[in-house]
Amino acid sequence: MCCVRSSWREGHRGHIYPLLAFADCLRRHDADVRITCVGTPKGLENELIPPQGYDLRQIPAYQLPRSVNMNLLRTPDRMWRSARAAGKVIDDVKADAVVGFGGYVSVPAYLAAWRRELPIVIHEVNVPPGVANRMGMKFTKHLAVGFPHQPVQSEALRKARVVGVPLRRSITTLDRAAARDAARAHFGLRPDLPVLFVSGGSQGARSINLAVTGAAKELARAGVQVLHVIGARNEPVSPPSDLPVPYVTLPYLSEMELGYAAADLMLARGGAMTCAEVAAIGLPTVYVPYPHSNQEQKRNALPVVEAGGGLLVDDGELSPDWIERTVIPLARDPQRLAAMGAAAAAYGRRDGDEALLDFVYEAVASQ
Repeated sequence: MCCVRSSWREGHRGHIYPLLAFADCLRRHDADVRITCVGTPKGLENELIPPQGYDLRQIPAYQLPRSVNMNLLRTPDRMWRSARAAGKVIDDVKADAVVGFGGYVSVPAYLAAWRRELPIVIHEVNVPPGVANRMGMKFTKHLAVGFPHQPVQSEALRKARVVGVPLRRSITTLDRAAARDAARAHFGLRPDLPVLFVSGGSQGARSINLAVTGAAKELARAGVQVLHVIGARNEPVSPPSDLPVPYVTLPYLSEMELGYAAADLMLARGGAMTCAEVAAIGLPTVYVPYPHSNQEQKRNALPVVEAGGGLLVDDGELSPDWIERTVIPLARDPQRLAAMGAAAAAYGRRDGDEALLDFVYEAVASQ
């Protein structure tokens, strides 16, 4: 039996999707395995995990303070309560291991597992690692990462094993060429013109939305179709209504594999999941990393760009004019796109779920 925790920051799916992919892999190998996810009452895991058939238990979790303040003084008491709740879940399901993907709810699960001398496996996709996983590293040596650049760039991850990122089967089994015509028909796109797929993540990105819609006329004039996911929480943006080729907008797309299959080129942020998915399927991508952070998205995208699988542009430099000068010629160059796609696929991997499973089995066997 295995206790697989859900790690979660509200509004962010980057931890839940790897968790689900890993849980699916576990179940493929052992239909009788008991998988229990741990989350918070307000997290989006409540919407995503139970529909997939997995048990989700709720425990209290608190944001970890990053500086000395009153919240830090209250942290030990809060963490004790959370760890006690996590321990009750672990005892109830008789867990053999805890596998964590980050997020504040992971810390009490790590603490509870450590007190019970259970194997703890941590999977990390960012540089530097998140606060919760950095704390978890004090309790285990079983550390896995998603990308080859992580152990090179972070001393904390130096001894981690590179296993890749667990991806959904709808991604890892995707044959873009075979699915292209059906995917384009699904969105009302023409089969004979190149498609630019645009997405700023599940919440969208205003700068990307404005730049691409601002270039809509030039894209259409060049014969480039656009499939544009605006983002569920973004202000609606509308391209001109009289374009000669399709420009399709959606507030949200749950089946990203359809967008990937329809596309010749993608323009996106540099989240770890996006980088892992588009590299795995060999989709050339223009990365526009989120600028207001510790530059982790730029670090995510740079290795695949350096391998020849994409382009990188700063958020402040993205504009309708930049798209006209850079993106349109690329979208109309099938030979260059093919070369970039091959380079991306050579960098990416589709076996992250299986590699992580092997690592977990090793951790359990060595305990």
